[in-house]
Amino acid sequence: MMTSDWTWQGCLFTSENIGDHYGFVYQITDTTNNKKYIGKKFFWNKKRLPPLKGRKNKRNKIVESDWQDYFGSSEEVKQLVEESGRERFKREILMLCRTKGECAYWEAKLQFKYDVLLKDEYYNEFIGCKIHSAHVKSLKELRRDYDSNGDEHA
Repeated sequence: MMTSDWTWQGCLFTSENIGDHYGFVYQITDTTNNKKYIGKKFFWNKKRLPPLKGRKNKRNKIVESDWQDYFGSSEEVKQLVEESGRERFKREILMLCRTKGECAYWEAKLQFKYDVLLKDEYYNEFIGCKIHSAHVKSLKELRRDYDSNGDEHA
């Protein structure tokens, strides 16, 4: 396993591990200065295909995204990867998510929790999210189960 491979709970994470997950929230760490970046990435993309012969509607095909080679949307991190190489960075999956909404929710929650905009040890430059409660319905149900069992909030 290379430093720049994606890991989940300390183990190498590959396409075989995706299962029914839609995406993930991750942390990329610069091993030279311990500076971090928290973001989200989807495992799948829609690819638009031309219509079949005699049809007008374009077709959609679900394909695996570029997640394995992804180093975030931070221009600074991407520049450092280009200049110094992938090996400089450690990439960890923090949360596996079943929906786009879950990805957006957990990304924002972790970014606020760790004050990524207020601390110099993060490359993050903005936090952007728009999440409707319907998009995190499964998390609401999970929270209700925890609350009814007397467990502490996450």
